[in-house]
Amino acid sequence: MSALRATKGFLLLEDGTLFHGHIHAVSNAPAVAEVVFTTNMSGYQEVFTDPSYHGQIVVMTSPMIGNYGVNAEDPESTRAQVSGVVVRELSTTFSNWRAGGALAGYMAKADIPILYDVDTRRLTRHLRTVGVLRGVIGAGEVPDAAARAALEACPSMSGLDLASVVSTSQAYPWGNPRAATHIVAYDYGIKHNILRLFEDRDCRITVVPSTATAREVLALEPDGVFLSNGPGDPEAVTYAMENIRGIADQKVPVFGICLGNQLVGITYGATTFKLPYGHRGGNHPVKDLATGKVLITAQNHGFAVKGTADAIPGAPELEVTHVNLNDGSIEGLRHKRLPVFAVQFHPEAAPGPHDARALFDEFMKAVEARS
Repeated sequence: MSALRATKGFLLLEDGTLFHGHIHAVSNAPAVAEVVFTTNMSGYQEVFTDPSYHGQIVVMTSPMIGNYGVNAEDPESTRAQVSGVVVRELSTTFSNWRAGGALAGYMAKADIPILYDVDTRRLTRHLRTVGVLRGVIGAGEVPDAAARAALEACPSMSGLDLASVVSTSQAYPWGNPRAATHIVAYDYGIKHNILRLFEDRDCRITVVPSTATAREVLALEPDGVFLSNGPGDPEAVTYAMENIRGIADQKVPVFGICLGNQLVGITYGATTFKLPYGHRGGNHPVKDLATGKVLITAQNHGFAVKGTADAIPGAPELEVTHVNLNDGSIEGLRHKRLPVFAVQFHPEAAPGPHDARALFDEFMKAVEARS
């Protein structure tokens, strides 16, 4: 542990709150981003490679991170996406039969700093009290002028279209090319496990850029269209709504997750708002209004659709299907006439929980009903 303790580091929040620790980083350049926390007890590699975390410094509330290493099978994208990581204890050893290396080395190759030996309990409580804040991770006892200038220049998440930043620039295939069912998936920051689950259901998938037009998508003759998760402010993804409506009007089944849920809402007249500190973790209770069942879900979002279980203001064509039992926010919606539905949580969650996996089967039933 002595090698990791060689360099002192800090996290400075925009409200002036300072947290001390030690830093594991390749470069001395400060890392600036919105600071959020997740309550996931496992799955740190999936978190750090999830494009929905692009442009964020992630605080892990689980006290030890890195103890089972990293592997080549679990990443949710082709690279680490976070701007920085803050942990209480960074394990220098790992033990797992699937592991191919240590977390510290994995993040160092991506030039993403890890700040450790931080009082993450105090930090999380602060973010829960005042809301998420911009922050800067740097080396040293106190922030220097460069770190403070970088923090001052860091943009707010509100108003940012990050979907186009993380999206693929060219369409690409996934799955068995001879599969009968064809799903076109919009990449607003798509996670690989979503593609794996469609592949498991004997689908061939064409992943298209976030800006692909309805005409381009319909020309691919999809049996269904998927709207992925992704980072940033949904209100800034202004090019998506016309495309979603154009596809749905042709009665092509549409299924959205996370950012996809917010975009469906906006498409049909809803508005979104920024949550005080977001929903991020693997243990969020969500009620299915149709069955009364409670699902334990994985979540990662900082924005939500405005409304209650009874109605979505401005969107009379939509009905609410799921609500969050912690704060009553909308967690799912459905179009009243068209085969369009979406959820705010992550039914594809890896490593879990898997309570909501059946939503993929529900989508496949809609796809089969159309064919």
